[in-house]
Amino acid sequence: MPVTTFSIPEKYEYLIGFDSYHQSEAYPGALPLAQNSPQKPPLGLYAEKLSGTAFTAPRHENKQTWLYRILPSCAHPPFEPVASRNEAVETQHEKKHYIPNQLRWDPFDHDEHAEHDFVDGLKLVAGAGDPTLKQGMGIYVYACGRDMSQREAYYSADGDLLVVPQEGGLDVRTEFGKMVVRPMEICVIPRGVKYRVDIIGEEKKARGYALELYQGHFQLPELGPIGSNGLANARDFQVPKADFEEDYGATAQSGENEWRIKVKFNNGLYETVQRHSPFDVVAWHGNYYPFKYDLGRFNTIGTISYDHPDPSIFTVLTAPSEKVGTAVADFVIFPPRWLVGEDTFRPPWYHRNTMSEFMGLIQGGYDAKKGGKGGFVPGGASLHNVMSGHGPDRDSYEGAREAELKPQKVGEGSCAFMFESCLMVGVTEWGLKRCRKVQEGYNKHSWEGVEVHWKRRNKH
Repeated sequence: MPVTTFSIPEKYEYLIGFDSYHQSEAYPGALPLAQNSPQKPPLGLYAEKLSGTAFTAPRHENKQTWLYRILPSCAHPPFEPVASRNEAVETQHEKKHYIPNQLRWDPFDHDEHAEHDFVDGLKLVAGAGDPTLKQGMGIYVYACGRDMSQREAYYSADGDLLVVPQEGGLDVRTEFGKMVVRPMEICVIPRGVKYRVDIIGEEKKARGYALELYQGHFQLPELGPIGSNGLANARDFQVPKADFEEDYGATAQSGENEWRIKVKFNNGLYETVQRHSPFDVVAWHGNYYPFKYDLGRFNTIGTISYDHPDPSIFTVLTAPSEKVGTAVADFVIFPPRWLVGEDTFRPPWYHRNTMSEFMGLIQGGYDAKKGGKGGFVPGGASLHNVMSGHGPDRDSYEGAREAELKPQKVGEGSCAFMFESCLMVGVTEWGLKRCRKVQEGYNKHSWEGVEVHWKRRNKH
């Protein structure tokens, strides 16, 4: 069945379709008819345009949405830098180590003492580029043990955020509406969209991965000769329906009815207070919005003759660079799939890549790497930077080399993923040292013991 069975039930209804032009209203008659900014919008609302691209971007790339809200977003005092220590921000400004070594991390710690909400729990592990130039991306892990304040919202001016939960569900409240995002689902929150995150479940514990895209937006990969369907199908993406709060009144200066708004701006954190809820959008229409996707719906494609295809065949979303066919960031998954290749080494082959490959494991195991202590396990990660050799560990290679080549389903109950980028990524001080999760013996345990199978043939 190509739909994930979730232990956390769904709470909301959604619009359907990737990169579609949607409209939604939470109160009848809130959307104006046939125009965007009438002299007096319906129901006394304010019309506000949210642009995700330049006005003059080509029509097929243009991203924008009209919001109809109780009060405009600009109605707040000036932002001020957040004065308190925040490790999530500090990792942004740490020196990055650009090294050729293969790296692997043990599972990152949970927030056992409930010290962090989702935003505070984000830690930059690696990245490249500059958000002021709208170039590059940042790779994060997150661990949180408490909800964000009910009178708090956050947005990033630096980029779109792709969230990959590994453990614990998230209840994401955005300006556009609400989403439940669970392990084996992903969501994307576009640049500039305000949101708040609660943790679903009694344990109040969530962990996962994220990628912030400074450059462009995610899109579905081209299918080429695959045809018109396959991989992630547009109809399986879900978009929140309009849902608003009526929470406004006293001025922020009075100390009553305050909402705290935080913004990530050039990797710094700023905040202000305002007298109304940022979640006051009664209706909206456009093609720039948050969305989520169930990874269980991915239509996996592979060989039915011989040889393992390039892993690009598993791409869910891509963010292209200026060079055709080359991505600032690809989001790739390795879900359960059938292997039937004849006379074929079926796991991913040994590889040196002009792209950087950051992998994580949502659940289960990965057929090219053994689990267990010191292995590649859920909640952990690996990084193989530009041209750093990598591939199956010794045991995985020997097992696949001698395996009986009958049809085999691999990855049952498992899902690994990869953030792949054309950029050479640097690892933060936190990612390399302070997190204390780097496996010192990764190379030794994986590849130092690979056997020599080469044999010289006798000359006749």
